[in-house]
Amino acid sequence: MEDLLILISPRILALKNRVNRIEKRFKIVYVVIGGIILWVGISYACIKVLFYFKSIEVIGDLLNYRLLSMILLTFFSLLIISNIITSLSNLYISRDLELLHSMPVSSDKIYVAKAFYTLLDSSWMIAVFGIPVLIAFGWVYKTGALYYFHMLHCIFAFVIISANMGIMVTMILTNLFPAQRTKDILMLLTVIMIASLYLLFRLLRPERLVDPDSFFSIIHYMGALKKTDSPYLPTFWITSILWSLLTNKKGSPFIFNTLMLWSTALALTVINIWLSRWIYFKGYSKAHEAKRRIITGSFINNIIKKLLSPFMSQDLVLMIDKEIRTFFRDNTQWSQLLLLLALIVVYLYNFKVLPLEKAYIRIDILQNEIAFLNLGLSGFVVSAIATRFIYPSISSEGEAFWIIRSSPFSMHRFIWCKYLIYLPFMLILGGILIISTNIILNVSKTLMYSTSITLFFITFSIVAIALRIGAQYPNFRYENIAQISTGIGGLTFMIISVAFITLIMAIEAGPVYILFISEFKDMSISILKWIYIILSFSFVLFLTFFITYRSLKIAILRLERLET
Repeated sequence: MEDLLILISPRILALKNRVNRIEKRFKIVYVVIGGIILWVGISYACIKVLFYFKSIEVIGDLLNYRLLSMILLTFFSLLIISNIITSLSNLYISRDLELLHSMPVSSDKIYVAKAFYTLLDSSWMIAVFGIPVLIAFGWVYKTGALYYFHMLHCIFAFVIISANMGIMVTMILTNLFPAQRTKDILMLLTVIMIASLYLLFRLLRPERLVDPDSFFSIIHYMGALKKTDSPYLPTFWITSILWSLLTNKKGSPFIFNTLMLWSTALALTVINIWLSRWIYFKGYSKAHEAKRRIITGSFINNIIKKLLSPFMSQDLVLMIDKEIRTFFRDNTQWSQLLLLLALIVVYLYNFKVLPLEKAYIRIDILQNEIAFLNLGLSGFVVSAIATRFIYPSISSEGEAFWIIRSSPFSMHRFIWCKYLIYLPFMLILGGILIISTNIILNVSKTLMYSTSITLFFITFSIVAIALRIGAQYPNFRYENIAQISTGIGGLTFMIISVAFITLIMAIEAGPVYILFISEFKDMSISILKWIYIILSFSFVLFLTFFITYRSLKIAILRLERLET
């Protein structure tokens, strides 16, 4: 037990040292305040939705029950996927594994310590987004402290089950595939992720629950609402436990589901420890066998260098070439481009199947309202992708950063090189999202131009903010590049970027409304309103350029002040 505590202690001590640093205490306070605001915002939005569903006669509680079930099933799928990816890094690729396996410590203790790290690294999502949702259920149904107690221990068991299932899949896969086919493992994991998301989407079938017309009769509709998930899923047990507390109907099923939940969590933990004794070290050995490296991408890189050489200096071209080679050399990075493609397809498909014709608002007005709200949603997607790819880009240099730092290549050129590499891709991504959805929604020209141009300028700032936060929270001694985006810096960036997008939308809401109404009703706009519109858009333009400039400047200063 003492050995296990020693193995776990480095992460705890590192967190303690980070908190104890005087210059970082205020930053942590800001992050905590931002997290509380995020919690309150999520809870408030969920409370409004739950109250609306509950107000519907006869089926209100059934809708809330199905919503709770779908939310938990979504988190369950995402947690398993996250644990598969994270456990692959923590158990097989982490830099400290060579040292740990050379120590007089049994491999099962190393496995338990790394499994604990995997659980922590993969489960922050449900703490940030899941707990406020469940708190909202308790608020709406006016439950007591008993509900919140069971909510916490159910979430804990839920996270343990998800982590064990993800780790089990990873251990089996690493033993089935030889080390020379690591890329195949990651590709298979990607396929599993896409297939899981698709299966989840088809299992939930959420559009049927709000569309009684899709059923033959009201009896079929009620039957669909009352239909439960598979009783063998942990999500069914948690849903039953929490719903019993919400509706104050505790009994033998409540006790049975609680026992099933915790017995499964403990059983999977024991099974995984036993399994690790048989296959973990074998898989680890395979993962560290020498493998033949196939050199690819030279033709594409040569084309890029020839295209950029007339416009850039040789050192910038070489730096861009290095960045591209590094990105595609890391399988965990480029394989996520497939997920990005899947994200875009699902995103556009959701707008395609919106039942706008069944709304009580005129379709043309509703389409344009959704288009404006889609500006914020598209900005959020761009921010999320920037969190995964751009924010860790400075830390991804690793120890080699100090070679660049001590070379004649200035930090000014280094940051601008990063900025120019990622900006075009983010602009293309944002353009695809906003323009495609506007075409699908058939919005007016006013909304088409205003939202597209706004997201174009917002993207400049988002990329700059990502580099600025990345320079503020660098980690050149990371064990796993995927952990960087899930740390305090990644959360800080998401909070700042969401606040920035919200501010831009608040400034533009009035001018866009005036322009849309004038186009919709064929009305002229007064001079005062034109002044208001011009000033608002000018302020947005100034704000985006100012934040972009300041973010890049601060990023450069941060890196110049870094010391070994």
